[in-house]
Amino acid sequence: MDRNNPFKELGLNEWLYNQCKAMGLSKPTQIQTNCIPPILEGKDCIGCAKTGSGKTAAFAELAFQIAEQFNVLGKPIGIRVTVITGGLDMMQQGIDLSVKPHIVISTPGRLADHLESCDTFSLKKIRYLVLDEADRLIEDDFGEQLETVFKVLPKKRQTLLFSATMTKSLKDLQDVAMNTPFFWQQKSETATVDELSQYYVLIPADVKDAYLVHIVDKYLEKLPKSFHYDIYKHLQILGMVFADLGIQSVVLHSMIRQKERLASLARFKSNQVNILIATDVASRGLDIPTVDLIINHNVPNRPKDYVHRVGRTARAGRGDFFIKQ
Repeated sequence: MDRNNPFKELGLNEWLYNQCKAMGLSKPTQIQTNCIPPILEGKDCIGCAKTGSGKTAAFAELAFQIAEQFNVLGKPIGIRVTVITGGLDMMQQGIDLSVKPHIVISTPGRLADHLESCDTFSLKKIRYLVLDEADRLIEDDFGEQLETVFKVLPKKRQTLLFSATMTKSLKDLQDVAMNTPFFWQQKSETATVDELSQYYVLIPADVKDAYLVHIVDKYLEKLPKSFHYDIYKHLQILGMVFADLGIQSVVLHSMIRQKERLASLARFKSNQVNILIATDVASRGLDIPTVDLIINHNVPNRPKDYVHRVGRTARAGRGDFFIKQ
């Protein structure tokens, strides 16, 4: 393998592996090493690996993050990317779609809305369909919207599915909806990365908020960042409590307008604010390299939700730690 740029050995075009090198990507992850060659051969693909392992490079906040990566990777060839999500002006999005971008990154609901309400663009010439966080798309409440999208896609296309968790729905899709796809799953006894240290804090339920503030306050003396998940009403109250105690934070949940969500996320990513208090809207896909601590204020009901939440730290081989409350 080329020691100067191991991405070259995967068969990437020169402009792309040079751009990977410029972005500081020194070597491919396991899922990239195993999935990129068959993808370049034109095979359909299902790839399952731990969250934070490089799947996205190989939903609304997630869509914008993916767009950022495409814009950077595609800069040498002038790639045109359009993001289509809810919460933003639908008329402007229709105009953006009408100019035929190279790549459309979209959430299922808003793309279905455009397909049903206008005829200024078409997906009949789509060559590649990529579903990131595929398990959530298939299992949650996106079935009707996905059906609308799939009805207008050409049968001759390459389909790629990526997920941190392999589910029965993904297995069924592999059997009936794809052209004998290449399948790769990272082998591991645990669903979280080895670099992630996990601890339990057992506390009285009626003073949970007070313990949370104490943990965050002490932690900020040592390391800069924290992630936190909760239902949005309680989340707003926690944000107000933090503000009253002089602890700067930003709040992220589905009841906040899209532009405000993006602004809050930008403040956190740029280190203007060290604490992000968020619902599960932030539990998938967001790749913020310097997140050091995650606190689950409420324990999730499903094991795979836990996997995705804690996957916001210890990403791409970095060792951080997590506290579940």
